[in-house]
Amino acid sequence: MLRTFAARASLAAVLTAALLVSGCSTFGKKKPPTLAYQERPVELLYSTGAAYLDIGGFPQAVLYFQEVERQHPYSEWARRAILMTAYAHYRNGEYTDAIADTDRYVQLFPGNPAAPYAYYLRAVCYFDQIVDVNRDQGTTEQALSSLRDIVQRYPRTDYAADARLKIDMVNDQLAGKEMSVGRYYLRDGATLAAVNRFKTVIDRYQTTSHTPEALYRLVEAYATLGVMDEATRNAAVLGANFPGDAWYADAYRLLKDEGVQPTVKPTKAPHRRGFWPFGKKGEDRGADKMPKTPPAAAPPKA
Repeated sequence: MLRTFAARASLAAVLTAALLVSGCSTFGKKKPPTLAYQERPVELLYSTGAAYLDIGGFPQAVLYFQEVERQHPYSEWARRAILMTAYAHYRNGEYTDAIADTDRYVQLFPGNPAAPYAYYLRAVCYFDQIVDVNRDQGTTEQALSSLRDIVQRYPRTDYAADARLKIDMVNDQLAGKEMSVGRYYLRDGATLAAVNRFKTVIDRYQTTSHTPEALYRLVEAYATLGVMDEATRNAAVLGANFPGDAWYADAYRLLKDEGVQPTVKPTKAPHRRGFWPFGKKGEDRGADKMPKTPPAAAPPKA
């Protein structure tokens, strides 16, 4: 493996002279790197692109893989080069270009064994762009749609297995957004608007880590509105499903203060339990970002 890496690195060094990189232009803007046209064997172009990938030269790798397509458009290497170009764009953080590459691949080769990877890489490009819950979640919705597409198309693949894990994380992110807005409405006195947000978490994202707090917030909101039947009902659901959670302990105390005796007593819970993948628990969590995930693996050789 080390010998192969060294050979690729040497090959890249030899051909660097053909890579004309201009560092200045009018108004001081850098020009994108360009590759001087020269007919080369397809294996040489492809191997050089792979060598640049190995050493993190993603823009240069893109140039060589694109040159494979330009000089040898009908070869098997050209088909592989499209995915390699997508992967190089992805690793360089050029998600829009990577998504365009994967879309082109599945349009041209929908039945190829590597097509599941193209769909997967597209989803990962959206997933990696998800930001904290205080910002617009349009990309989050696109990530969720793309991940579900993988599970539906290729349910028994490793890509689908990873997509299912990411779907859970995306749902937690979307639930976190609803919670963040709901808390804001609750603090601002817009109690009915807050109720709608918390009910959305219960209806759509009940398997996420936000469910105990959402139920507690409903108890809190309904008690504020004086609708004690609904407050008691949501507290009962919270106690039946999370009797040891500190959110239920809070709901239990709140109802007792309102003169209502819940039927389920909370078990001891010195700390709020549950999985909180996006950072801090409770109200401070809204500002946290998505957790870092390892980069997607390189494309298969198919």
